[in-house]
Amino acid sequence: MRKFDCIIIGGGPAGIFCALELVRTKKDIKILILEKGHDLRARTCPSREKNAPCFGCTTCAVISGWGGAGAFSDGKLAYSTEVGGMLGDYLEPSQFKEGIKYIHDIYLEFGAPEKLYGLENLEGVENLQKKASLAGMRLVPAPIRHLGTGRTQEVLQQMQDYLLDRGVTIETKTPVASIKVKDVAAAGVVTKDGQEYEADYLVCAPGRYGSEWLESEAQRLELDMAINPVDIGLRIELPAAVMEQITDLTYEGKFLFTSPTFEDRVRTFCMNPYGEVVMENTDGIVTVNGHTHAEYRTENTNFALLVSKTFTEPFKQPITYGKYVASLANMLGGGVIVQRLGDLMKGRRSTGERIAKGLVIPTLLEAIPGDLSLVLPYRHFLAILEMLKALDQVAPGVYSPHTLLYGVEVKFYSSRLEVSRVLETGLRNLFVAGDGAGITRGLSQASLSGVIAGREIARRSQ
Repeated sequence: MRKFDCIIIGGGPAGIFCALELVRTKKDIKILILEKGHDLRARTCPSREKNAPCFGCTTCAVISGWGGAGAFSDGKLAYSTEVGGMLGDYLEPSQFKEGIKYIHDIYLEFGAPEKLYGLENLEGVENLQKKASLAGMRLVPAPIRHLGTGRTQEVLQQMQDYLLDRGVTIETKTPVASIKVKDVAAAGVVTKDGQEYEADYLVCAPGRYGSEWLESEAQRLELDMAINPVDIGLRIELPAAVMEQITDLTYEGKFLFTSPTFEDRVRTFCMNPYGEVVMENTDGIVTVNGHTHAEYRTENTNFALLVSKTFTEPFKQPITYGKYVASLANMLGGGVIVQRLGDLMKGRRSTGERIAKGLVIPTLLEAIPGDLSLVLPYRHFLAILEMLKALDQVAPGVYSPHTLLYGVEVKFYSSRLEVSRVLETGLRNLFVAGDGAGITRGLSQASLSGVIAGREIARRSQ
C-alpha cells in the first residue's frame, strides 16, 4: 500500500489541471494520477490506421488515455462562460470569468496558439446573430481558441512532462475499481488489479468514458445525484463553402433552437471547418464525432445537432437510454450509418451508389449507407430536421439533398453529483471534476473545474 497526499482518477483535462494547480501551489506534494487508458504516445486506433470498421478495442484509444477524449478531439477552447457546462452554477460571475482567462493563459504557456476566433469582426458576428434570430435561433457569442488535433497532443504531452518533472506519479492502464472510505471521508482507491493506494484527498475526474463507473460508485457511497439531460443527435457533413460565412466569423457557430413541434431544445455542437468525421467506441458501442486538424484541410465542414432531453421520475438511466439508441445504429449498420438528406426525405435508405452520386464526398469512409429514420426516435429526428431548415436560412445550402447525416452521436453525461461550491461531494475530501461528473461539457470548463478542486485541496493542506 502506498500513501499520497492526493489521488486523481482520470488523466483528462480536469485531472491534469487539478495536478497543475497543486504542484504550482504546494511544493513537495505527493500526487498520483490513475488513468484507465494508454499513455499519450501509445494511443493508436487500429481502425483509423487501416481505414477499417471499428475493431471494438477493450479500451478505446480515441476517447481514453492521457489527455482524455480531448487528446484526439478538435481541440477547441471556448473563451466564454455561456457554453461548456454548468460550472457557472458554483461560481460567482467574476470568479468564472477570471477562471476562464486563467486556464487559457495556462494553455498558452504550454503551446496553444494566440489567435482567438470570433473577435476580429464583431459587426459581422452581430449581423449573424440577427439572421439567426430571424430564423428562430439564438447564436451564442463564444470566442474560440483552436488547437487542432495534432497540436492538442503536443500541448498535452508538454503538460505531462511538466508534471513528471515535478514528481507527480502517473500510472496509465490502471482502471480504478472502487473508492476507499474511512471515518466518513475519502481515504484512497482500489484498482481493478487489486492494488491499494491511500490519500488524504481524492479527485474523481474520469471523463465521459468513466461516467457510468462514477455513477455506480456514487450510488454505492449513497451520494446525492441529479439527473442530467441526455444529448442524442446526428453529425452533419456538407461542403465547407456552405458554412464559410459562419466559420470565417466565429470558427464554431453555437446555435440554440427550440423545435416548434415538440419544443425540444436543439443545439449545434463541435463544428469542424474543413474537418473530418470520425468514430468513437464507448464500451463496445460505436458513435460518431468530428475533428479539424491543424496540419491539413478537407473540402467539408461537419457539426453535430444534438437534441437535449431531461427525464423525470421514475426514469433514472439517461446513459443507458443513450447507449440503447446508439446500439440500434450499430445493429442495423454494424457501426456508424450515413444517409443523404435527399434519400431520407424520399423515405428510402442510402446506398453506396446513391452516396457516390452526391456532391458531398464522405470523410468517414467506414460509415455504412443506411436509413437513420429506423434509429432515432421520431421527435428527435423531427427536431433535427426543423433546425436544419432554420440553419438553411442563415447559411443557404444546409438543407440540401446532398447533405450527409451520420448517426448516432450521443453525449454520455453522468448524473450530476450534488457538490459544494468547491466541488466537494457529500463524502468529506472527495472532490469531482470534469465531464464525467456531469458538471462540464468541454475543455475550458473541465480544465477550470480541476483548478477549483486543486485550489481547495491546497488550501486545506496548508
